[in-house]
Amino acid sequence: MSESASELITLGKITSVYGVRGWVKVYSYTDPMDGILAYQDWVLRRNGEQRQVRVERGKSHGKGMIAHLEGVDDRLEAEQLAGYEIAVARSSLPELPEGEYYWWQLEGLQVDTVEGLELGKVSHLISAGSANDVLVVTSTRADDDKAERLIPWLWEEVVKSVDLDAKRITVDWDPDF
Repeated sequence: MSESASELITLGKITSVYGVRGWVKVYSYTDPMDGILAYQDWVLRRNGEQRQVRVERGKSHGKGMIAHLEGVDDRLEAEQLAGYEIAVARSSLPELPEGEYYWWQLEGLQVDTVEGLELGKVSHLISAGSANDVLVVTSTRADDDKAERLIPWLWEEVVKSVDLDAKRITVDWDPDF
């Protein structure tokens, strides 16, 4: 797997070591958290460096995950991996059902109100835990006094449509918020 940075999706990061036999602690961005273990080939990235690794074993541990990577068999080797982001090839992600989206698909999309007013572009999303996710929309209009808006991802109630081909999200949202 030799993927360029634009073909990779970050799914988590290695935070520290676990034990003395080369296991690492993993912070997963996937939902569910152990979804990161569905991918056996990881690309580790840090400071422009990129290296490919293969997951031998992994499991939930406390509030996080731990994994053993092929060829990493002691604590010192594992310590060298702390701080690396874990990425996988976009092509390895499963297709989602109609109406569901990966966050990376929404980032950069134009957001307009149902009345046609341009609110801005999605800069990123925020997970609100058990509540709904939130779109962080950065204004693109010079006459807009709101630099950033937080718009709840409430399908049908607030988010009316997503058109990935047109790179546009339509929302029922008061522009004064």
